[in-house]
Order: sequence, then structure tokens, then C-alpha cells
Amino acid sequence: MSISPGPINLTILSSSMNYGVKKTFGFISGATIGFTLLLAAVCFGLYQLLAIYPVLLDGICILGTVLLIWIGWNIFKADGEKIQTNGQEKIAMPSFMQGMLMQWLNPKAWIAAVSGTALFSASHNQFYLAVFVLIYFIVCYLSLLIWGIAGQQLAGFLNERHRAKIFNRIMGAVLIGISLQMCWQHFIAR
Repeated sequence: MSISPGPINLTILSSSMNYGVKKTFGFISGATIGFTLLLAAVCFGLYQLLAIYPVLLDGICILGTVLLIWIGWNIFKADGEKIQTNGQEKIAMPSFMQGMLMQWLNPKAWIAAVSGTALFSASHNQFYLAVFVLIYFIVCYLSLLIWGIAGQQLAGFLNERHRAKIFNRIMGAVLIGISLQMCWQHFIAR
């Protein structure tokens, strides 16, 4: 699930296109650490709390949707006349803390954490859960880094005509659409 398209991956793609993978690495690190902390929390007891108080998950869904729409809007409104990977920032570059927070408010991250925990918690062995979290940390980092490298590579292609502006509009709209769809699905699935 780490490498499949989702809000985090689209944000990394757009950011690394505009700033390069090196400047996006903080967001990639924040997203990886944020997901790992979420996964560990779910593995070691948070999911039981959500089962008792499902309204908490509703709040996470709403807050996550608002955050993702805000990030999507920033991507959407970026000029994108020319991709700049030399530090001339035209849109708000996502930060380490935004990466961490975005994972905790990302419905895709919650699905991955809960489904993975269900598979590995059957044995009730804390060692296996810890190994699972460590493996996911490595897989997540590598997967998100691939999206960052892909974004930086796309920058050259998008520097012709208005391709960057069109791409930013598409990525921003897709991120907004995905976040609204995931929130809608959360409340419909009841």
C-alpha cells in the first residue's frame, strides 16, 4: 500500500517536481515516521480505543479531509510556468511535520495500519508486531522515495510550455477528489 497512489504520494510527486527530491526529503521522512508511529500505535492498542469510541475515527476523517484539501489547493493554485528545483519556491513546500500529521489524518494510512495489524496480531506475539513495524518503516521509506525521484524526473518533461501548470492543476484536483472520496466512503460504509 505504501507505493500505491494516494494523498501522500501525490504530495511527494508534486513537491519533488517543484523543489527536487532533496528538499522534499523532510516531508518524505515525516510521512514515513508518522506512518510508522501510527502503525505501532494501532498494533499496540490504539485500534481497541477506536472500536470503543468510533466518533474519534470520524473526527480523524474530517480533519484529514480538511488538511488534504488545503494541501491539494496549494498544489492546484501553483503557477507552474516553469518547475524550479533551485530553491525559488512558488508554492508552500510541505514540511516534516505536515508529513507526520498527514499520515495520522490519512484514511489510506489507517486502512493499511488496521489491515496489517489484523494479519500480524493473530499470534499475539509482540516480537512479530515489532518486526512488522520495522519492515513497514523500510518499505514505506523506499516507496515514498521512489515517488520523490519520479517527481524530480518529471520536472524536466514538464518544463515545456504550460505542462507544469496543467500538471499542478490535475494533481491538486486529484488530491482534493481523493480526499473527499475517502471521507465520503468512510461515512457511507456505516
